[in-house]
Amino acid sequence: MASASVPGTPPLDPRGFLRSVPPFDSLDVDSFEMAARSLDVGYFPSGTRVLSQLGRPSVHLWLIRKGTVRLEKGGTVADHLEEGDLFGFASLLTGSVAFDVVVADDLLAYRIPEKVFRSLLSEPGFARFFTEGLATRLRTATAFPGDATFSLDVYATVGSLVRRPLVTVPVTATAGDAARAMEASRVSSVLVASDPPGIVTDRDLRNRVLAKGLGPDTPVASIATFHLTTVPSDTPIYGAWHAMVGAGIHHLPVTKDGRVMGIITGTDLLKEQTFGPLQLLKRVESIRDRDGLPGYGADLARMVAGLSAGGLPPTQIARLVSYLNDALVKRLLAFAEADLGPAPASWAWIVFGSEGRFEQALLTDQDNALIWADGADESAGAWFAKFAASVVSDLVASGFPPCAGGYMATVWRGPLADWVSRFRSWLEVPEAEAILKAAIFFDFRRAGGSLDLSPISRLITQASSNAPFLSRMAGAALRFRPQLGPFRTLRDEAGRLDLKKSGIAPIVGLARVYGLDAGATATNTLERLAAAAETGLLPQEAAATLSQAFPFLLGLRLREQLRAVASGGTPLNSIALDSLSAVERRHLKEVFLAIRDAQQDAGQRYHVSFA
Repeated sequence: MASASVPGTPPLDPRGFLRSVPPFDSLDVDSFEMAARSLDVGYFPSGTRVLSQLGRPSVHLWLIRKGTVRLEKGGTVADHLEEGDLFGFASLLTGSVAFDVVVADDLLAYRIPEKVFRSLLSEPGFARFFTEGLATRLRTATAFPGDATFSLDVYATVGSLVRRPLVTVPVTATAGDAARAMEASRVSSVLVASDPPGIVTDRDLRNRVLAKGLGPDTPVASIATFHLTTVPSDTPIYGAWHAMVGAGIHHLPVTKDGRVMGIITGTDLLKEQTFGPLQLLKRVESIRDRDGLPGYGADLARMVAGLSAGGLPPTQIARLVSYLNDALVKRLLAFAEADLGPAPASWAWIVFGSEGRFEQALLTDQDNALIWADGADESAGAWFAKFAASVVSDLVASGFPPCAGGYMATVWRGPLADWVSRFRSWLEVPEAEAILKAAIFFDFRRAGGSLDLSPISRLITQASSNAPFLSRMAGAALRFRPQLGPFRTLRDEAGRLDLKKSGIAPIVGLARVYGLDAGATATNTLERLAAAAETGLLPQEAAATLSQAFPFLLGLRLREQLRAVASGGTPLNSIALDSLSAVERRHLKEVFLAIRDAQQDAGQRYHVSFA
């Protein structure tokens, strides 16, 4: 055995490397010092059998610093371990050796003596690492660099922001009474004490009283909003963002024990941050003409970077982005109607792809279509063609690139009956092209308009009883495979891993087919996985692992894309393998293995050949 002076020793010192690897990163100072002091550095050339099923149990916990080892049983390779991986702990815990451990590439390893390992097990966080599943470890796997411009704790409760006493007026009060109460307490809204309660804001006084030429004697009951959007006081701040941006409101009543305890405003949240969802919502609402469209994409990227640095999970960020994009689309739809005059029939503007699933963070290609009511006269087609062209053009001006595949309302538009016919044909004749279209359009949701789309929604729910369709859809979901080599190692291409093709798309595809099988109406990937687990189609553990793997992959991709945007580059779906920490590489390999297992299970369930 050689020790410290090993040729090619990586530059990071043993203590620094040890501190970067879970579960050593969770140890307190004293315990970590004990572990660091006990380190023994060993070098083993290729072919060395460091543990044998026929030999004595391990007396060390092994941490791979450089090189790889094979776990073999009966001459068959069961796993491949690499930098950052641990082994030997099972032997320490059980007193036996389950696999031969053979050095595949020259091994530099750090070893922790058994006595120290057992002492460290007294720390719950350290011990849990060796017993908890992948889903649990992934919850805290992705760390983002801090951003000094974004100081808000997104997990603080909204109740902590309620700093003023609730101001109320009786339901018999007038607009003048409400205005005087606001002035006296220096607030911008009052709660109307009625059952159910209502709210009157300074904006209501401006828009529903003064702008209408009404006077101060106007009853508050005639101008108040009585169907309130509320949140419990223990709701995290990001939950308040969802409620306010999703509903397009600036005052949010906060409840405790079922009663309104206070009202927080956009200003309360703005005080806590420099640029967030509510600022961007105000920007969108203030757009009066097309001159205000350029820069939306850049502002959105800036907000996403801040939320990411603040620690908000990428799935929550994407949900906020979707709400903001919807608010912008509604402005653009209004611009088009103002230019063209009233629509000749009711209509719906739908979005699909990642936007349809509430999973878009940074702006990507447009995916939209237009549906209008049956029975409109022949001139309707020309009106809606101009309508679609206007909105698509304005989206481009706002920063949404046009879809290279042409999946935009300028191409995909027509009356409802035509769309019902399309969806039915995709279900009844699930050939390759039909499955491709179904995988795109079955993720749709309405972003504007009021046309009833229930005929299409009812068709989609019929997929659950259509075995040939589900089998073909499952086949499409298995088309993309994780980048794994023959010995369970990561298989890069020119030093990069495609996170979309290797992980994100496979999970989205699996969730789609299981969700359709479960009869779920949700399009969101995590909601589809939850529905599949709830109906028993997908084991709870598999659903939990995929549900944690999905944000882990989104987070890695988003971090890489934000770095590219910050340096003036183009956001990509791939990531350089050498940019990942040892822990991230290990988690990524486990995620890919979990996806591969899930794909094999789906292949069996839906009778798809898994070559």
